[in-house]
Amino acid sequence: MDNQWRDDDASRYVTEFGERSGPDLALRTYSSRLLGSQSSLVLHGGGNTSVKTTGRSILGEETELIFVKASGFNMATIPTEGHSGLDLAYLRKLRCLSSLTDDEMVNQLRTHLVDAAAATPSIEAFMHAFIPARFIDHTHPDVILALTNRPEGEHTVREALGPSVGIVPYVKAGFDLALAVARFVDQNPESDALVLMNHGLVTWADDPKTSYSRTIELVSRAQEFLGTRRATSVEVDGSELETARERYRRLAPVVRGALAIPTSNPDLPFDRFILKPLISGEVLQLLSTEKGRSLALTAPLTPDHLIRTKNYPLLLDEPDYEDTERLRSQLGDAIGGYARQYDEYFERNRPRLAPGLQKFDSHPRVVLLPGLGAVCAGEDAQAAQIVRDITEQTLGVKAWFAAEGAGYQGLDESHLFDMEYFTLQHAKLARRAGKGQLGRQVALVTGAAGAIGVGVCEKLLLEGCHVAVSDLPGEHLTGALKELEVRFPGHAIAVPIDVTDAGSISRGFGQVIETWGGLDIVVVNAGIAHVSPLVDMDLEVFRKLERVNIEGTLLVLAEAGRRFRLQKTQGDIVVVSTKNVFAPGAKFGAYSATKAASHQLARIASLELAELGVRVNMVAPDAVFSHGSRKSGLWAEVGPDRMRARGLDEKGLEEYYRSRNLLKAKVTAEHVGRAALFFLTRQTPTTGATIPVDGGLPDSTPR
Repeated sequence: MDNQWRDDDASRYVTEFGERSGPDLALRTYSSRLLGSQSSLVLHGGGNTSVKTTGRSILGEETELIFVKASGFNMATIPTEGHSGLDLAYLRKLRCLSSLTDDEMVNQLRTHLVDAAAATPSIEAFMHAFIPARFIDHTHPDVILALTNRPEGEHTVREALGPSVGIVPYVKAGFDLALAVARFVDQNPESDALVLMNHGLVTWADDPKTSYSRTIELVSRAQEFLGTRRATSVEVDGSELETARERYRRLAPVVRGALAIPTSNPDLPFDRFILKPLISGEVLQLLSTEKGRSLALTAPLTPDHLIRTKNYPLLLDEPDYEDTERLRSQLGDAIGGYARQYDEYFERNRPRLAPGLQKFDSHPRVVLLPGLGAVCAGEDAQAAQIVRDITEQTLGVKAWFAAEGAGYQGLDESHLFDMEYFTLQHAKLARRAGKGQLGRQVALVTGAAGAIGVGVCEKLLLEGCHVAVSDLPGEHLTGALKELEVRFPGHAIAVPIDVTDAGSISRGFGQVIETWGGLDIVVVNAGIAHVSPLVDMDLEVFRKLERVNIEGTLLVLAEAGRRFRLQKTQGDIVVVSTKNVFAPGAKFGAYSATKAASHQLARIASLELAELGVRVNMVAPDAVFSHGSRKSGLWAEVGPDRMRARGLDEKGLEEYYRSRNLLKAKVTAEHVGRAALFFLTRQTPTTGATIPVDGGLPDSTPR
């Protein structure tokens, strides 16, 4: 492993952050980011680092302080405030105690923060306090876990790393582990590193460069040791990988539908998951042998991962990739069996449950499918990605065991349960709650680069939805995505689709499924307009509107129906119609007629898709001129004619449309988005209905 420490970079951090936070914390931030940037050392908020320094109290008294990485911060991107300051002298006094409950531990940490508003420090804060060195690094290197998770783990660690590295048998993270580490340090004052069995590597020094370098040195030594013991692995050829990827693209909605958790709410009958696949030669090889599959089903590498991945994955034996309905049945039976086993595991260990904690759902977060790979599930895309990354590390290490021919030994059930139902671990998940009404759903919006499209996407994203922003490829689409990504990182993707091309639509839907595993919402918004009296109508222009407004709607509705049928967790479609369906305008015949046909197709879809539990509704806005700086393409086409006819400029035309409705309201893209959300959040048991978004136009009936 390369040592990435650069003195110039360290000096730059001191210059950039030192004046505000002090040089010690600036260097602590630098070396923490170095550790966090290497996924083989820490993953997604894992690991913790600290620095001991001094400060002055409000009374001017010099005080010993320790800054410890706060819970939930990712070391790869940690800011200086990601390390919370604590009264070091007080924490050291607590070493006289024989134990602390989880609640007492948190209380002691929070009541002795330097800043009461700071984030709660890591549960390992006491361990950092009890080690005398100034800079301490605790990581979870995959190669160290590969040494510890075996029956002869301590012997293997000694063999690989030498006698100078200490070993502490597994102890649950928190105060008990801190006491065990303190006893080791007392007995071995010359030591500068130790391995925590099943829990990673700790190094320390009085300067950050030395502590960081010690971590890299020991990890490199472990890599070299394991490399000499590992047998040559069998390569998986490209055709097997492409077959696996094709299977995922085709069948991910079946897996996602099977994983969905039924609810007691008839309007929202499923809690869905977002999926991320792990398809690699290493995983396919591991799952291709009986020994590899057995290893894959063993306990996780470290209990820190349990709140993300559950105690074990689900393995589906002999999945039938050619018969969709049989695969669905296989998945249903396997997930049902997994849930029963998880319930039994919980009941066996219920007496160990801390007060106030509730049982997690019983569904797996990782499904292992021989010939396809691993499918990883989370409540949103970020959670699913975390599960995927942990699974990649876990299966990668277990592949080493398979290649080496070594035995694997994880923690026993009671230890797993204690960490899965650890109060402080649950607090991490609680901080991610409240993602909105659509936080576990996936939407595709066509015509999304226009004013109404971006407005609808924004409303969906504000409710936590994962949104595929779809339009013709080009600057308008990429620009719309950039606007949305700034506010909603990781929840939006650009999907180029030409709605007049069935192949383009199929590929676009496939891109969404590859990204998030399925689809729950489709908003049909793509449309074009043309101004011409009937007597002068260019038939080819009329046919162009037919292709976009009618055939485009038909093709998108048909593809959505096929995907919803495959997933079998219901779904919602909203077609953005227009007030012109009910009140057409002169010189607007091509648009009014084709949008009326589109509207009628949506009504028919509501009849045909109801058996799947899919609701199809319409919103019918009047003129929307812009959304922020984004002008409406439709009104760029229509506006000049309307302005000439009425002798108005652009501002005057907007005022004319506002003043003609009963409420004298300006109709905005946000209003259209709100109307769509009424249907998409299923406020009422409604399908085949239209919400007018026009301020009240008497001529636009029925209302």
